[in-house]
Amino acid sequence: MADFSPVTPPATLDDRWRQTHLGRLMGSALRRFDARVLQLMARNVEVPLALSNLAARDQVGAAHIHLTRHLALGGDRLTDLAQRAGMTKQSMAQLVDQCEAWGLVSRESDPHDARARRVCFTPTGLTWLQGFRDAVTQAEAEFRAEVGDDVATVVCLGLEAYAQ
Repeated sequence: MADFSPVTPPATLDDRWRQTHLGRLMGSALRRFDARVLQLMARNVEVPLALSNLAARDQVGAAHIHLTRHLALGGDRLTDLAQRAGMTKQSMAQLVDQCEAWGLVSRESDPHDARARRVCFTPTGLTWLQGFRDAVTQAEAEFRAEVGDDVATVVCLGLEAYAQ
């Protein structure tokens, strides 16, 4: 029978690395950046009021940002969109349903395959996308102001190289 009683770690064990390793820092930075983008979108008078209110009440989250980041301007099949966003098709379908109810996207016939449907931005969705672009631009400028242009450039170049 296994012994599941608590174990006291040795006094010499240093576990600070769990809070400061690169993956944790990148994850924390991404959450902070996305939260700032949503905060800016909530305050943007150009973003449709209903969507701005959703962002202000934390009804819009990281998953919605995935859709905003990954949906091609010409539209995408759900499967392609889910793959690009790193989500399951089922999760993306739920997200698209919600965004369709908010008027951000619509499902349209695929001109290349009559059996398929494409997810496309609506005019309201394109306004949302412009608000997203404006918020990202401002959040990036704030990042540069906080860490300095040289550090920001090195971070961007390093992340770009690492991501590829």
